[in-house]
Amino acid sequence: MNFTISPEDEAFQDDVRQFVTKEWTSGIRGGFTGEASAGEHDESIAFRKKLAARNWLTMAWPKEWGGGSAGQIRQALYNEIMGYYGAPGFDMGIDRVAPTLMLYGTPEQQQTFLPAITKVEIEWCQGFSEPNAGSDLGALQTRAILDGDNFVVNGQKIWTSSAHRADWMLLLARTAPDAPKHRGISMMLVDMKSPGITVQPLRNLSGTHGFNEVYLEGVIVPRDRLVGELHRGWYQAMATLDFERSGINRIAGAQRMLDDLVAAVRTRQVVPDSTRRVQLANLAIEYQIGRLLALRVAWQQQTGKLPNYEAAMSKLYGSEMQQRVANFGMNLLGMQAQFEDVPNIGTPPAAYYQNSLSFTIAAGTSEINRNIVATRGLGLPRG
Repeated sequence: MNFTISPEDEAFQDDVRQFVTKEWTSGIRGGFTGEASAGEHDESIAFRKKLAARNWLTMAWPKEWGGGSAGQIRQALYNEIMGYYGAPGFDMGIDRVAPTLMLYGTPEQQQTFLPAITKVEIEWCQGFSEPNAGSDLGALQTRAILDGDNFVVNGQKIWTSSAHRADWMLLLARTAPDAPKHRGISMMLVDMKSPGITVQPLRNLSGTHGFNEVYLEGVIVPRDRLVGELHRGWYQAMATLDFERSGINRIAGAQRMLDDLVAAVRTRQVVPDSTRRVQLANLAIEYQIGRLLALRVAWQQQTGKLPNYEAAMSKLYGSEMQQRVANFGMNLLGMQAQFEDVPNIGTPPAAYYQNSLSFTIAAGTSEINRNIVATRGLGLPRG
């Protein structure tokens, strides 16, 4: 792996940076402080359509699906700028649903959904976690019973991001109740307007609404919405989660907060003692490590690999670093960190801190990701 960014890639990042600072008028708040309001959500859609018009949203996709075949490194450098400014540079459809359909979807599914995702015409949610199946996702109990040409789905999902705005759900459901728990699960595409679906909001610590509970009661899903092989959804979902865990945006968001904290120190807005100066320097070094871990994943994807434990490492390191930065910022700024508007700090520190508590849970808990690194990366036996 070459750790040097080419002059062409640096020029590309400059182009993206200029575009974002001009066009993303909401600033950085929406990227770090929870669910956007209805107006901010509409602005996000409009902004992503501008990105789609420039072919930036899907620049790494194959050309036959409207992409630019630019490679995953270029895509990661784009995501880095978007993450730094808290701009909506991608969505769930682009981030994980589309790559999953490219791997496992039928030609009909690909032709139906990929162009719509490219044009930001549909929104997605991910129906994986359940009240008793979070970290142990293989224990999920939502049932999908095949009845002729349809599945009949009953169950409950929880922590479903954006379900209240989604058009479609990528669902995991148990289709072989008597099979070993990881071998009787299937993946399917569910129209969120189907009768029998109820969405209830879950508010997080900062009072914003991004998560939801979703109840499915007798929901009819046509068999042609099955993704991949029947009963093999668990293994396909692991690839979906690898896509989710491989983003550089976590590290980029932490870097923005770090830069703001450094600016506060340089302007003597706060005067840290020697211990906190060392902590700030250590966090700056940690950022560089996290960035290289994320770029390594992108490099592996670009060479045709599906990084698994490497993606888990990147996600684990990035989400825990976000928490360390959030905690350090609250302690460094002291009482002023509790205000919504803090001079020279673009992201409200208290909201960033509150939301950071979920970062080591979403996309796989730190414990699960450590297990992946231990067993699949280091070859250690399962405990």
